[in-house]
Amino acid sequence: MPRVLTETDVADFRERLCEAAERLFAEKGAGSVTMRQLAADLGVSPMTPYRYFQDKDDILAAVRTNGFTRFAQALETARADAPDAHSRGEAVGEAYVRFALDHPHSYKLMFDLNQPNVGKYPELIAAGLRARATMTDHVQDSIAAGLYQGDPDQIGMMFWAAVHGVVVLQLAGMLPPGRARDLYLALNTTLARGLRPDA
Repeated sequence: MPRVLTETDVADFRERLCEAAERLFAEKGAGSVTMRQLAADLGVSPMTPYRYFQDKDDILAAVRTNGFTRFAQALETARADAPDAHSRGEAVGEAYVRFALDHPHSYKLMFDLNQPNVGKYPELIAAGLRARATMTDHVQDSIAAGLYQGDPDQIGMMFWAAVHGVVVLQLAGMLPPGRARDLYLALNTTLARGLRPDA
């Protein structure tokens, strides 16, 4: 008779399974990883993952939800800790680069693929929207403080494109280690200068 699992048991195994899945999905591509491979990586029977998730798409959604949530928390904390509107954009950008380089598997899964049947996963949608808001919240601060002028969504997209671009270049080995941060700071300064009301 199977052991009765406590809530802690379930949460612990789900976390272990998601950690293994994140690594394997990022290394091999989500389409190339099977439930059997995930089970083998954890040293459990092939049917064990099905006690915790319906299928591989459920696992991928859980992994991505967790990634977006941690990412959003990191950027929200950076914004909250910055002393003024002027420094918030730089703090958020640096937090973005740091998260991406510290968690490359999470970052790849968050932004390099589309979730099958995404409508089935409201928690993933909410986490993605929360993360997306971090791209414009600090811009709203700068507009309110009179530092920028323009559409906050469009400006947020410009900053996002800049930081994502340098991160992807470094993760792909196209930039030397540490260069992404320096390049983003230069891009940030250049964009900010062009967005000033007196520019």
